[in-house]
Amino acid sequence: MKLELANIHIKDVQLADESKIADHVLYLKEDDIKELVLEDDRFTSASVEIAKPGESTRITPVKDVIEPRYKVEGNGGVFPGVVNKVGTVGEGRTNCLKGCAVVTVGKIVGFQEGIIDMSGPGADYAPFSKLNNICLVVEHVDDLEKHSYEEALRLAGLRVAKFIGSLSKDVEADEVETFETKTFVDQMNEYPDLPRVGYVYMLQTQGLLHDSYLYGTDVKHIVPTLLYPTEVMDGAIVSGNCVSACDKNTTYHHLNNPVIRALYEHHGKDLNFMGVIVTNETVYLADKERSSDMTSKLAEFLGLDGVIVTQEGFGNPDTDLIMNCKKIEKKGIKTVIVTDEYAGRDGASQSLADADPLADAVVTGGNANEVIVLPKMDRVIGCYDFVDVIAGGFDGSLKDNGEIEAEIQVLTGATNELGFNVMSAKGV
Repeated sequence: MKLELANIHIKDVQLADESKIADHVLYLKEDDIKELVLEDDRFTSASVEIAKPGESTRITPVKDVIEPRYKVEGNGGVFPGVVNKVGTVGEGRTNCLKGCAVVTVGKIVGFQEGIIDMSGPGADYAPFSKLNNICLVVEHVDDLEKHSYEEALRLAGLRVAKFIGSLSKDVEADEVETFETKTFVDQMNEYPDLPRVGYVYMLQTQGLLHDSYLYGTDVKHIVPTLLYPTEVMDGAIVSGNCVSACDKNTTYHHLNNPVIRALYEHHGKDLNFMGVIVTNETVYLADKERSSDMTSKLAEFLGLDGVIVTQEGFGNPDTDLIMNCKKIEKKGIKTVIVTDEYAGRDGASQSLADADPLADAVVTGGNANEVIVLPKMDRVIGCYDFVDVIAGGFDGSLKDNGEIEAEIQVLTGATNELGFNVMSAKGV
């Protein structure tokens, strides 16, 4: 499959009387978005607020972050099986609105939701503070069941991102990036002397508001499968979970997966990037055994020499991570695992809930238990009434002076396990 990503750089976002893109400025008519959201009768109100880099603005509680996209050429549409008909994506041309994102904000769904600060020390931990964020703030009907609320808000964010992306259909791209992965035989024969490397992409699927979706299917119900890398880059995977904010893969992360991009950068130079194995993070032991067995079998079947494995979340998924690593290594295939740590505030505790001597090449996204003090912001998009109870917060996190003292676990993307962040560690 060959995919062209046509990047359109958005330098500013403004509310206006008409929705359009002109001279790298995205203009949005709020009523266009409100009408789209309020088609779902699970919402009583919706509003749009813009948060820009460097402002004294805090967005919370954050559910998802989504990059607006528009499918110009090729099969399917953005977010297939969710807000478009099911159709295989990953080829043709897709417009990508760079420099902006849709951020869904509303009353808390679960306790694992996060904060984006547009300035101050919290802004240094994740990429979203550098974007012009289109914040979709909603109120839902009384007594709405949590799963229904999560679904409604997830779909609303994706519909808004689709609408905003569609404004680019007649806009000329600033740059076009091309990515291609060929059929297995052709790919293998193209660079016969280079090591064959694959990517095992673990997706959060523990249920109870911890889910991811592949072509609209809840990934907990699949067995591990193969994808062209371009399918991931073209919106085949969307987020639907409320794991701890620091290591949650938002839909923005999936669309801009840095592991896939890095493997493409090295492809044909010092490795042959063969493809992506998508697997889940289940709850029951039998499911973990099945998925890790099939993941290692697919890696062997592809004749891989090396594999990068990334996880999402922590604790229970650490077992899936180590099972995948151990079984792939026993096939004679070298692995590198990418994770983060919950090593206590002093960093002295065991980093992962599981371990094995074969997991000897590890990249960390940082220690989520590290404590940070976030200063008061002049403006809050959302609400503060949950700060003391979200993962990483504690009784007294929200100070009378407006400061927040909490673990960096509360910051969306702070220890992202795809490496889409600024933290790590070096062995000495």
